[in-house]
Amino acid sequence: MSVLPSPSARRIDMHVHVVGNGTGGTGCWYRPQGFTKLGAPLLVRAVGLPSSVLTGDLDGLYAARLLELVRGSSLDAVVILAQEDPYTESGERITDRSSFYVPNEYVLSLARRHPELLPAVSIHPARRDALEELERCLAGGAVMLKCLPNCQNIDWNDRRYTAFLERMAAAGLPLLAHTGSERTMPVLAPHLASPRMLTRALEIGVTCVAAHCGTGTIALDPDYFEVFVEMARRFPNLHGDNSALAGLNFRFRPSARRRLLEPWLAPRILHGSDLPVPSHGTVMAAFGMIGWSDYRASRRIANPLERDVFLKRALGFPEESFTAVNRILRRPSRTSSATIRPT
Repeated sequence: MSVLPSPSARRIDMHVHVVGNGTGGTGCWYRPQGFTKLGAPLLVRAVGLPSSVLTGDLDGLYAARLLELVRGSSLDAVVILAQEDPYTESGERITDRSSFYVPNEYVLSLARRHPELLPAVSIHPARRDALEELERCLAGGAVMLKCLPNCQNIDWNDRRYTAFLERMAAAGLPLLAHTGSERTMPVLAPHLASPRMLTRALEIGVTCVAAHCGTGTIALDPDYFEVFVEMARRFPNLHGDNSALAGLNFRFRPSARRRLLEPWLAPRILHGSDLPVPSHGTVMAAFGMIGWSDYRASRRIANPLERDVFLKRALGFPEESFTAVNRILRRPSRTSSATIRPT
């Protein structure tokens, strides 16, 4: 009989996207715009699904495939991410500037049924019911809150969001915020790609994770990696994740790798894949960050979650990077995960 790891020893991918088109009554939708339409088939193929699922039962087939990938990997769990709509600062929903939507209730319900899935909800703090939705999600078992500030138009330094951040801090709910380049969704506020937009949240006491560590696509977007490093020195409650750093978009480079592996910073860099974004070692091998033998070995790993684990190890990220997120995830009480009626 297998022995489950202790909560602090679970190996977790803390950055995994859920997608759907609403065929299963989930409330999800997927409407890629512009250049992202070309990438949509690549994303579903990256998880081993045919592009025909985009117009079929995307909800059910993607969720089933995700569970298969987790159970076939060396991971114990993955954090699955809801996706909020963008809003104006005054609380009006922006209906035409997003590529996909995943309701909080969908990730909460998936997590209730499958212990390998840990729910990260997404709430725009300008929503008129933001605090009520936050309480509902806390009661439903949320372990984290996810946002893309530059795409959803969220400046966490706005003092109108103070009460929301204070409630997050009191509840021990960490904030995972996209930082750096974004090339798969429409960008509304480019300046909010900087980790500096997390300053007030950190000052209030929210544990924050700067997804991608502020890295940018070379020659296309500003790079905020040095801003992330400077802020990590100032705020012990700021972490980074290494999601998408094994991709093909040139967001990673040898100098950044060396900094992330410095003894003071490495314990705060958490493992994430950014699935279904493809994990690929070509750029890392070309820049000498991994050997070509490791690159060839990675291409023989069919499971994209496990391939990303292999590549992150080859880059030098320690075993602690796969378990460190256990220290910051909210641990809901047993009664928190009871079924909560959607709002």
